[in-house]
Amino acid sequence: MGEHSSLAEIVAAVYHDMAPHFGRGHVADYIPALARVNPKHFGLAVITCDGQTAAAGESETLFSIQSISKVFTLTMALEKLGGALWKRVGHEPSGSSFNSIVQLEQEKGIPRNPLINAGALAVTDALLAGGEPAALVADIVAFMRGLADDASIGIDPEVAESEGQTGFRNASLANFLRANNNLHSAVPDVLTAYFNQCALAMNCRQLARAGLFLAHAGVDPLTHARVTTPTRARRMNAIMMTCGHYDASGDVAFRVGLPGKSGVGGGILAIAPGKASIAVWSPGLNAAGNSLVGQMALERLAALTGWSVF
Repeated sequence: MGEHSSLAEIVAAVYHDMAPHFGRGHVADYIPALARVNPKHFGLAVITCDGQTAAAGESETLFSIQSISKVFTLTMALEKLGGALWKRVGHEPSGSSFNSIVQLEQEKGIPRNPLINAGALAVTDALLAGGEPAALVADIVAFMRGLADDASIGIDPEVAESEGQTGFRNASLANFLRANNNLHSAVPDVLTAYFNQCALAMNCRQLARAGLFLAHAGVDPLTHARVTTPTRARRMNAIMMTCGHYDASGDVAFRVGLPGKSGVGGGILAIAPGKASIAVWSPGLNAAGNSLVGQMALERLAALTGWSVF
């Protein structure tokens, strides 16, 4: 960061620079509960490894984190299964859309990475392991509450139900995984857990706090709790950099230079390793399904802070 600019001043500058663009992009209209969200919302929160926090806009407004949840279920699955997880899901960029079936067929039911839908379904199945979906959802919620140090975090039941009514492609992916013996629990159970995990409602401040362990080698720098190993944290950042924005991941690496994960609710979690965790929310999406103004905000923030990893 420039020596004359505080974190609060940088975050305020990013907000000021983004204001003319609020409302750009298109909300995710294929999930009815998300189609009604006003695209003009914008929130930003940054929390550093030494505990500084800066926020702007609607940083306390809850939104549906959607695919950002995949980062956290991946963390849980790696802690549960270790490297054995990589036999069921790869760690290469997909280069295709987040819900592609073609690739899954070509590669015999092994999803390319855990941040596309097929990979995330395999991860959710690994966590479920034949158990009850409600118990897994409770575990995921408890994990998120612990990471964010906030007991108020929960699932938006309307969004979960909305996804269940429209999630035909995810059901197809799950059945395809099952047909290739890469899904071991009952398909409806896996889908129930997955739709609930995607329907986690969080705000930018909570999300940035929850991701902070990834900026600090797997350890929460504020509570000193070990969430995962340094190696796994590093590898998760690598997967977020190469796969976290679907088929636009290379473009985001080029423009922003930070590991991150987007969700079709308009949120993006970004990590500046060794420095900070960042969450931005702007519901209007670009053609690749990533927050249009959120990505612009991260690009500006990275430029002003000098936090790009490159």
